[in-house]
Amino acid sequence: MTNRRNFLKKAGVVGAATAIGAPAIKASPSKIKWRFQTYAGPALAEFVIKPSIDAFNKVANGEMEIELFYADQLVPTGELFRAMQKGTIDAVQSDDDSIAAPVDISVFGGYFPFATRYSLDVPVLFEQYGLKQIWEEAYSEVKGVTWLGAGAWDPCNFATKDPINSLEDLKGKRIFTFPTAGRFLSRFGVVPVTLPWEDAEVALQTGELDGLAWSGITEDYTSGWANATNYFLTNNISGAWIGSYFANSKSWDALPEDLQTLFKLCMNSSHYHRQHWYWGGEAKLRTEGTKMKLTTIADAEWAKVEAEAHKFWDEVAKTSDRCARVVKILKEYNAAMDKAGPPYRYS
Repeated sequence: MTNRRNFLKKAGVVGAATAIGAPAIKASPSKIKWRFQTYAGPALAEFVIKPSIDAFNKVANGEMEIELFYADQLVPTGELFRAMQKGTIDAVQSDDDSIAAPVDISVFGGYFPFATRYSLDVPVLFEQYGLKQIWEEAYSEVKGVTWLGAGAWDPCNFATKDPINSLEDLKGKRIFTFPTAGRFLSRFGVVPVTLPWEDAEVALQTGELDGLAWSGITEDYTSGWANATNYFLTNNISGAWIGSYFANSKSWDALPEDLQTLFKLCMNSSHYHRQHWYWGGEAKLRTEGTKMKLTTIADAEWAKVEAEAHKFWDEVAKTSDRCARVVKILKEYNAAMDKAGPPYRYS
């Protein structure tokens, strides 16, 4: 497996050889090669990205090959956007928030509190309520990176070593989570912790972490975190993680139209796969999983968290006109879902 050090070493060797005109055995000049890094570690990537990349490489029929790298393998997740701008990496799968995308709407990537209830909310918001156009507008102002589209992942629940039965139980808990989710959860006494994805399980075992608010129960089991935590809180602060695909603009523009189309088809196939993988996985592991006990905070008490989230929305809306437009859409969408009633929303 290529690691960051070997990758940089090889890149330097290739650069030196090119500079002095040294002869080298090369792949066919017509074959395009991309380096693609995901936010996910190897175990999780097997489900959220690898099948679609394997399919792309197969159907591309030798015209193009995408090499997949996992969380922090070549570049730390927080530096992915900059690396993509420079061309160190050709494409990325992540949320805007984690990769420090230099756009005002990056705060809505990942887990923006209570923006969504179900995973299907995400494609509807982007395709029918205008978020797609807002994201395209925002990234058109950033040089070197092309935003390709967004999709839905899993909900955001707490997985902890000690049981959470009330908001009081959250106070002082050191929780691995996403940047914006962490900012919000700190209002309830949570201590947000940022560390490499691959270090989370060990941090739980050593006591550096008390838990995670990084995923639903499907990822807790898939990533091995269920082995280091004991409890799963059924209340979530978001029904679906909003993730995106990005590409270095030069790399993307250099692709012929058929390969661009193939890439987007494979991207959408990954979005579809995740819809049923998470939806089925969350229910199955809640009912049949044996590693974690379920706990729940009473609805009346959890309503305080949702009320605080709406205050958080209003604060974010004041940061820019574009953020205000996104918050307006979220309010209109959720009001429509509430009015529609079951199965869209249950009171």
